[in-house]
Amino acid sequence: MLTTSRAVILVKALPQPSKTYGETVCCAGVTAGREWKRLFPVRFRHLQGASSFSRWDWVAFQHRRPTRDARTESCHVLEETIKKDGKLPPREHSPLLTPMIVGSAAEALAKGHSLALLRPRNTRFTYKAKSAAGINEEREAYRIAASQTSMFDKELAELEPSPYDFRFRFEDASGAHDYQCGDWETHAMFWRWQAQFDQTETLRRMSGVYNDEYPRRGLAFAVGNQAKRPQTWQLLGVIRLNEMWQGELEL
Repeated sequence: MLTTSRAVILVKALPQPSKTYGETVCCAGVTAGREWKRLFPVRFRHLQGASSFSRWDWVAFQHRRPTRDARTESCHVLEETIKKDGKLPPREHSPLLTPMIVGSAAEALAKGHSLALLRPRNTRFTYKAKSAAGINEEREAYRIAASQTSMFDKELAELEPSPYDFRFRFEDASGAHDYQCGDWETHAMFWRWQAQFDQTETLRRMSGVYNDEYPRRGLAFAVGNQAKRPQTWQLLGVIRLNEMWQGELEL
């Protein structure tokens, strides 16, 4: 049975090589009624025109229940039905999302959720150079995934892994954490600035954004757990989100 939903996109995770679909991206968004929707599989770089979307875009799509994913937020999306349907204005970001914020991933899991928004405390963005062997392994995984689709996907085969492992240390209501950053926009930021500056300047600018600007202006993390290991949570989205006072929230 097909269902039509509309959600504002918050998460575009890093592309993952897949034997079945080639390159897939786990995307997730929130409906106007504040319900999470996990969109999968989405071959994001295959989407064109009205189907291509960014964070804060409203997207309409048809979906059914997945056959191998019992998480309630998960939707098996019919990729050809994805259509952009407007953009959420900046003034509406915090009013929509602030009531959804939970104290920790553990709290979200206890409520039966597999996606959550957190207000992290004492955040620290870090990076570490990957080994040449690790980068080559990632590059080969994309090449193999591309060759196993119905038509060889040259663009996928040429996808260049980031040379750095980006991470965030932070605290929430359940304690201290150290999460690898799976936010595609963080890696896109690296490549965008790498085209203009050397790596030292690129990393300095990224540190300024994530260790100064975002924490000072308002920061939220979108996190999600794994279907087969629900206790394992990942950082999927690093989101600039203004703080709101209690009196500003909807009653």
